[in-house]
Amino acid sequence: MSKPTALFIDGENISACHAPKILSFAPGAFIRRAYGDIAQIKNWGDVPSIRLIHSGTGKNASDLLLALDALEIAFEGLAERVVIASSDGDFTHLATRLREKGFEVIGIGEKKAPAGFRKSCSVFHEIGLPKSKPKEVAPPESKIGQLDHKIRQVIAQNSKEGRGMKIKDLACEMKKSHDVLISETPEKRWRPYLAGRPHLYDLDPKGPEAFVRYRAKGFAQLVIAAQ
Repeated sequence: MSKPTALFIDGENISACHAPKILSFAPGAFIRRAYGDIAQIKNWGDVPSIRLIHSGTGKNASDLLLALDALEIAFEGLAERVVIASSDGDFTHLATRLREKGFEVIGIGEKKAPAGFRKSCSVFHEIGLPKSKPKEVAPPESKIGQLDHKIRQVIAQNSKEGRGMKIKDLACEMKKSHDVLISETPEKRWRPYLAGRPHLYDLDPKGPEAFVRYRAKGFAQLVIAAQ
């Protein structure tokens, strides 16, 4: 008989596009929760069987609430295995304390997850965007033009009060809406691609909460040039 399992997801740190993979590492979990400011993690609400927990907008509010709930569930004897889905090193102490008390701790996160968090878990699973078959490459000029118009569309659809959208969410939305993988471009990653086109995009400084906005004037010039 499998151990009673509880799954806790840091919804502000990890994208909902990873949901299928995360759930595959927590089979039979009787608790499946994603934590964060609902305004920021609304995509998690579209994932069947995942319960959204609104933590408020305060700094580290979601981390604190997730940790409290995980400890409460574990110490009440409701779960023997705790699954933590996040790439945030702040959960190192939570994982360590649970293991000290005899619980199995499964960590799930992206490549950026720090070594301390990985080692504090009983097992750590690294996840990334799904690989796809190589596509036929279009001529550079037309491909860049089409891609930038798709990026602009996605940013406009996901813009939050004129702030644009989080760069970390762009990969998931571009894959879902247009089947685009940035790894198929020479830049390989989103920040270098966007930063290399300052006439089209405005970026926040590096950080997990960094936003990107498109420059309307730059796209207007792009349309004129294409005509």
